[in-house]
Amino acid sequence: MSQLIKRGADVAIFPPLAALATPTTKILAIGNVTAKGTPDAIAAVLPFEVRATTRLHLAGKIDQWFFQNEAYGVVFIMNCNTAAEAHELLEKLPLAVAGMMTFELIPLGPLKPLAMLLGEPPRS
Repeated sequence: MSQLIKRGADVAIFPPLAALATPTTKILAIGNVTAKGTPDAIAAVLPFEVRATTRLHLAGKIDQWFFQNEAYGVVFIMNCNTAAEAHELLEKLPLAVAGMMTFELIPLGPLKPLAMLLGEPPRS
């Protein structure tokens, strides 16, 4: 199961950023192993997981992939314009189907403050 992380820090820290509209161009997907993801259970599914993630990479959906150094899970930077699209793709991966991995989804876009440096008015 994946969940969309909503962050409103830009509103609380610097209100003018809230008025700047930027498109979502990537999704940061942080994978976390669940209690079902025991080493033996993961080992049985891992060959299928690797093939499925490689297919997503070759299809251009996973742009970059990493393993977390301080936790047990993966991190993907995905070429998706919505969290819903990323969710749909990630929920079909074998570890997610087996309930052994969940994902936190964080929409990413261009650096908002750069528009302020250009002196352009906010777009909605």
